[in-house]
Amino acid sequence: MSPAPPDPASAGCEARARTPLRGPLSWHLALRFLRGGGGVLGGTARSALLATGLGVAAMVVAMALMTGYRSDLQAKLIRGNAAVVVYPLGGEAGHIDERIVMTLKAVEGVRRVGRVVYGQGSLSSDRQVGGSASGRAGTEVVLRGVDAAAGQFAATAEQLATNADGLPGVVLGRRLAEKLGVATGEPIRAVALGLGEGRPRFRYQSLEVRGTFETGFAEFDQTWAVLARPVVERLLGSDAATDLLELELDDPERAPEVATELEAKLGEGFLVTDWRALNRELFSALALQQAALFVVLGLIVLVSTFHVASTLVVLVRERMRDIGALAALGLSPRGLRRVFLAYSAALGAVGTAAGAGFGVAICWVLTTFRLIRFEPDIAAIYFIDFVPFRVVPRDLLAVVAFALVVNGLASWIPAWRAGRLDPSAALRYE
Repeated sequence: MSPAPPDPASAGCEARARTPLRGPLSWHLALRFLRGGGGVLGGTARSALLATGLGVAAMVVAMALMTGYRSDLQAKLIRGNAAVVVYPLGGEAGHIDERIVMTLKAVEGVRRVGRVVYGQGSLSSDRQVGGSASGRAGTEVVLRGVDAAAGQFAATAEQLATNADGLPGVVLGRRLAEKLGVATGEPIRAVALGLGEGRPRFRYQSLEVRGTFETGFAEFDQTWAVLARPVVERLLGSDAATDLLELELDDPERAPEVATELEAKLGEGFLVTDWRALNRELFSALALQQAALFVVLGLIVLVSTFHVASTLVVLVRERMRDIGALAALGLSPRGLRRVFLAYSAALGAVGTAAGAGFGVAICWVLTTFRLIRFEPDIAAIYFIDFVPFRVVPRDLLAVVAFALVVNGLASWIPAWRAGRLDPSAALRYE
């Protein structure tokens, strides 16, 4: 009588049973505990994952908010005031020698040098918002005179040229144009208080609106009017109009280095400053606020790690007999600690990864669709009209590292206590 053929199902089970484990034993046991938990353990583990994920997502969004705000503000300040500014000292009015301009252009990293004149004045039109019917109620503005030939800083040579009727062109900030109620091609009137023959004197000039610009920086868009430099010099008078030089750099982050080099080249007759020095207090306050926000929101992640630790405590209680059996089979206390540390690391890593991905997705949606916007009055306070959320690798790495470290520290004590269990007591546990 021939023997019965082997059962394929039992043969497969025996083959799987004889298959050696690949990888560390602690990870295999930890994953088995994760897959085989009961109702209480499963609920506790899910709660730990959710808490960790939400805490990490909150930190990612907060860091992206502060980084995006700082980066956006920095870009707008550089766009409006240039990366490096050179002021002539001595109180002399007039033009800066062209040889100085050529010296600055020869410095490595300098992309463009703009000769600029600033002045205070007012603009009025017949249709300005809040003005009288005759348009005589003016709006205070900053008159920015630039070289039309260079066409730098929000205006081109064609926009600033004088038309056939003798009206110079002006480019207005978008919100300033809305306040004046004017569109491209319409005339406006400028008034400036300058100096002439040693006495203050009002000067008037009719202008034609040739376009608008929008930087997103409320102060620029509401108060700046860009004209050709000779027009502003004529309004201010030869006794008050003084050039300053604004430098555009290939890399604005090198502004302090370039400013130091220019100081050595120009000597004591000029004051050289960069955008960092001009706004040091502002960016120092923003950096301090970001650090404080990281610490405060880090407490959320810290609390969430105790969910992971409590899950580990529940796991130790529910798997007491399994722990005793493993110890009786020869698994060392260090090996037991590794099992539970691997369990908590898996929970923490999954929760951190999910939270980081969720936070990045939130930042993308908020920035792409500009969901958080400000009204003009509020934008004037915060300098921006919408809130950008910028996720950078440095911030993301800091959040992930913080979450993983505090998760490991919070899980160490439960894992250490599990490694100290007596096998005989664990086997008798009910």
